[in-house]
Amino acid sequence: MLPALKYAFSLLRCLVKKTLQTPKVINQLYFISFRKDSLCYPLYTKTSQTPKVINQLCFISFRKDSLYYPLYTKTSQTPKVINQLYFISFRKDSLCYPLHTKTSQTPKVINQLYFISFRKDSLCYPLHTKTSQTAKVVLSLDAGAVSLLKDGVNFKKNPKDGKCYIIYKGTGGFKACRNQCKHQGGLFIKDIEDLGGRTVKCTKHNWKLNLSTMKYVNPPDSFLQDELEVEILDDGGLCLVELSPPDPWLADPREPLELKEGEVKVTYLTHACMELQLGQRRFMFDPWLKGPAFARGWWLLHEPPADALDRLCAADLIYISHMHSDHLSYPTLKVLSERRPDAPIYVGDTSRPVFWYLEQSKVKLTNINVVPFGVWQNVDEHLRFMIMMDGVHPEMDTCIIVEYKGHMILNTVDCTRPNGGRLPQNVDLMMSDFAGGASGFPMTFYGGKYSDSWKANFIKNERKKLLNYKAQLVKSLQPKIYCPFAGYFVEAHPSDSYIKETNVKNGADALNAQINNLTSDIKTWTPKPGAVLDLGLALTDPTNSEAITNPPASAKLYKDSWDFDLYVDELNRAISCEIFKHPNWIQFYYTWAGFQNYNLVVRMIETDDNFEPLLDGYDYLVDFLDLSFPTTRPDREHSYLELKNRVGVMRHVVMHGGLWDDLYIGFQNRISRDPDIYHHKFWNHFQTELPCCGPDWDKFLRSVMISAADEPESVKDQPVDRAGTSSSSSCSTGQTLLHLKVFTSGIRERTSTSSALLPPALPPVFFSEKNISLVPQSSPETKPVQIAQKTPACLLTDSKIHLCWDVKEEDSFHHQQDSRFL
Repeated sequence: MLPALKYAFSLLRCLVKKTLQTPKVINQLYFISFRKDSLCYPLYTKTSQTPKVINQLCFISFRKDSLYYPLYTKTSQTPKVINQLYFISFRKDSLCYPLHTKTSQTPKVINQLYFISFRKDSLCYPLHTKTSQTAKVVLSLDAGAVSLLKDGVNFKKNPKDGKCYIIYKGTGGFKACRNQCKHQGGLFIKDIEDLGGRTVKCTKHNWKLNLSTMKYVNPPDSFLQDELEVEILDDGGLCLVELSPPDPWLADPREPLELKEGEVKVTYLTHACMELQLGQRRFMFDPWLKGPAFARGWWLLHEPPADALDRLCAADLIYISHMHSDHLSYPTLKVLSERRPDAPIYVGDTSRPVFWYLEQSKVKLTNINVVPFGVWQNVDEHLRFMIMMDGVHPEMDTCIIVEYKGHMILNTVDCTRPNGGRLPQNVDLMMSDFAGGASGFPMTFYGGKYSDSWKANFIKNERKKLLNYKAQLVKSLQPKIYCPFAGYFVEAHPSDSYIKETNVKNGADALNAQINNLTSDIKTWTPKPGAVLDLGLALTDPTNSEAITNPPASAKLYKDSWDFDLYVDELNRAISCEIFKHPNWIQFYYTWAGFQNYNLVVRMIETDDNFEPLLDGYDYLVDFLDLSFPTTRPDREHSYLELKNRVGVMRHVVMHGGLWDDLYIGFQNRISRDPDIYHHKFWNHFQTELPCCGPDWDKFLRSVMISAADEPESVKDQPVDRAGTSSSSSCSTGQTLLHLKVFTSGIRERTSTSSALLPPALPPVFFSEKNISLVPQSSPETKPVQIAQKTPACLLTDSKIHLCWDVKEEDSFHHQQDSRFL
């Protein structure tokens, strides 16, 4: 690996004029971004030659013929296979150039783009693509500069490039734009006639812009100013972010063609799951059709149609908007993987990969395609789609535009500011979330002001503001049809009855009624499970009652039972995991998490379902300033959080390296804080920025075992102190669970009555009735007794092996050495 690294960095130095990016290492392949689209292209590892730059393309020679081959290409020709390397000819000289050199798989062609899977995760990445939409920081202000911004209009210049920007500070926060009139590019100055301090005037033609609305007021109803995204930083600073291009859907516009009856049908299945029939193709969104979301906190409100899973497995395209489990449902995708693992799935190229957990999930999907933002993906002559990023959470949230025969369907899903707030107007169908309640705040908070009455009043006001915002957004975009969805979940588990009663959500009918009060030009649709919208009929005549087909009266619309035990038991299996028998798992986990240098102390308390601390659970402090684990809070001034976590969910999250959304959004903890402020940096790290690869618990257990082997025998047999106590595991009545731990010096066998060091063995050790024989410890000369009818009930081949025999508790055994055992 070291020579390869040296080579990669030598290539980087050669390409320094083309990029300032650091190479990205993926499965021992080196990638680098050196074009404006910020996509990563492979740096080949077959050569020690210096790249040669020809017409701004980087070429390299790696064969005896001394010909130069490109590090990236722009072509739609079919690849040619030579000695398991993929080459392509795209110039008049007919020379063949490599597309990649690390795989013998056949490239798959999608929309005339070449994709290939060459990693263990089976995801497909583009070999070339059109320029992707990007987000660029155009101005940064530190906390001091932000504090000096006055109410109203502020002019700021970027000292690096001299470009000017306007920041408006109002009661609702900040708004910003370039200091450039949209009419003919003139500069703005402060409008001295405006006593309210909201407008600026163009020096060319005296056009006036109201910065609080970003609308031109002179002349009225002319333009909307292109707004920049304002990002508030953790340290109090501020960044202005610009999307480029801002309106990517305008590329290659198409005139709408007439839709026949039945040609485009939209079927609501449940929550955020919609099926689009577009001609002969079926496109499905965010299939959550079974199981819970966010550990055990969210359950489906609506009963999906009986054939929903069949529809999923028959889909031609599947779009998954982001990694949250009410959109990326592994229980649902497990069914898909068993029946059709090569179903084509499309996700946006978010910085946190949507399928980051795929390998750990054991779900086998072989056709996941990561596509760039803001680029049309052509499916056939009439159908294409474009995935766009969220302006507030570009690291994870996306939205989508689907276009068929020039008719656009916009699905903003959960985006807070989809595409930075810039969206196409007059689309044929718009879908968005509406309900609210997708957060632990304030329902899971206790102490201080967080009384039930305060929570109820806060929730009421927040839901009202959300309803108003959604209604105004729909009115401004003027879609022909609007459908609220992606909010049909319920806190169904009996242990979450308090959350269910407190977390009041908006109703879809209430939002549609508010839209209808604002404008009569938009047809609204409140969907029921299995309901079908015929888009062609609805566009031809919005009053046509046949445009919407509701499910039959006998159809079951709401769920009244859920498989609680199946999924809760799966979570609770983590409680008895071997790692939690050793208190130093705490340091190992938080070191892996990688969050520190932040003046925050967190107390973590393991609880039962009622959030009562467990007598045998962990209760510990983490000081994130220096990542220490004190027994008492430090004397210095610091922020403090107290988190009470349901033990099964917390240990499942820790064991699998999961994100803390399961705890926070899933209502699986209770939170107190002093002072009462939100620590964005802390929560953002544990909800979106944890390492994509889980903790190496095998490594942890090996280190524990080595340490244990070096301890005196008297120390080994002492019970673990209170901080690391966990209840002893047992099987069903009449059985004893024996724990075998592999040490460098041998295997320690523990039962309730004996402890004996057994002969050395190297992990992993595989057991069967053919390679283990036992003799009673009291009579070692007795003929060895084979397991035979006493085959262990549970066999694991990790660092901890569980064996369960029907034996009497007073019996103890030791191993009769057998060459087959080693």
